[in-house]
Formats: sequence, C-alpha cells, structure tokens
Amino acid sequence: MNWVIDGNNVMGAAGDGWWNDPPAAAARLTQRVAEWCRTHDDPVTLVFDGRPLERVEELAGGNLEVRFAASRKRDAADDLIVELVEDVYARQPRIRVVTSDKGLAARLAPGVGHMRTGEYRRLLGL
Repeated sequence: MNWVIDGNNVMGAAGDGWWNDPPAAAARLTQRVAEWCRTHDDPVTLVFDGRPLERVEELAGGNLEVRFAASRKRDAADDLIVELVEDVYARQPRIRVVTSDKGLAARLAPGVGHMRTGEYRRLLGL
C-alpha cells in the first residue's frame, strides 16, 4: 500500500494550538509519521503547503518522503497530492490518501483508498 498524507489537513484536525507555530506543528507531525513508518515498509509521502522547512525535511528517510507545495496558489498541496496519486496509481493501484478535505477526496480517481484524518491521528496515537 502506498500512502499519501495531507499534512496540513492532519495538523488542522487537532485543537492543540498548532496555528500558533505551524512549523513546529509540522515537525511534530512528521516525527510521529516517521515513527509510524518504522513499523511497516509501505511507502509514505507526507505533503505540506508552503516552502520547505529544513527541520521537517530532516525527518524524512527510509520509506518516508516529505514534499512541500511551494506554490502560493490556493489548494497547492491538494494539486500536488492529486498529481502524486495519479502518478503512483498508474503504476501501483494500491494507494490510500489521508485527508478529511471533501474537495480533495472528490478529485481522487475511483478506486483510490481514503482514510479520514481523525482515524489516521488515532492510528498515530495522537
């Protein structure tokens, strides 16, 4: 199974004050995803909006890739996720996208698996 995770959507599902320091929240989430990645071999791509953050990129490796949608366009990360899913799905039809964004979910090809962010946060123990 290939995983593509809408990082901003997963962060936004928490009422933990992430908005006070989004880079720190992204680093905390990435650390938890990296720890989860050590429990399996599935490829995981974690996607965030905005410019790359060095402390987040440093947590990537192994089966975890971190990507940033640097475009300032609205829904830039959603566009990148759709592009990644289309590319991966063409080669590997077993894919799951983690998001609670209904607009993004509606843009995914039929057959692409979907997990809501609350369920994924529970999987991570958040």
